[in-house]
Amino acid sequence: MSTILIAIMAITVLFSYKGFNDLTFFRKYEFHIGSIRAGEHIRMLSSGFLHGDLGHLFFNMFTLYMFAPVVIRYFGNTSFFMIYIASLIFGSLLTLVMHKNDYSYRAIGASGAVIGILYSAILIDPTMNLYLFFIPIPIPAYLFGIGYLLYSIYGMKAKNDTIGHTAHFGGAIGGYLITILKEPSMLVENTFMVVLLAIPILILFVLAKAGKL
Repeated sequence: MSTILIAIMAITVLFSYKGFNDLTFFRKYEFHIGSIRAGEHIRMLSSGFLHGDLGHLFFNMFTLYMFAPVVIRYFGNTSFFMIYIASLIFGSLLTLVMHKNDYSYRAIGASGAVIGILYSAILIDPTMNLYLFFIPIPIPAYLFGIGYLLYSIYGMKAKNDTIGHTAHFGGAIGGYLITILKEPSMLVENTFMVVLLAIPILILFVLAKAGKL
């Protein structure tokens, strides 16, 4: 496993664990629209290292562990890190734009960054499969990625947790765009997957435009 991946996972686990046991720390670094608009911009980055509970943390780190090596092998450690952080920031920016007038809006989680890596990995290797504990057969990674975003639309509409569902889309957009910019030949070589992965993102913007979120 690459050093940079180990470092990201270790920092996320330690930061999240601190948040589990220190509510003041958690509130100081979570994504909070009111605080960000008051000038606390560090929250747009730090919130990506906090999680709501062990299950949330495990799911994100497991997904990252599964997909990050594909991106690292193809682009190298530096580009992987750039895609990860850029996807995290894209997620925070989209969340800020879509919830800018909801000063009480709060969210946490590395999901935006993780799904940016997931989208990048799928573009790199459209045929890759994912094995989940509760399903005994391999699942095409692109189905997992699209399903993840469609579930995020449900989470955005339900508004029954503090997981940054909007950030999932921002992260996906970040990973998607940066990967294609770095390897534009994918537009020709993986045209079907490029179009397929764009569908849930387009659905989000159509629903947002129609006021359905």
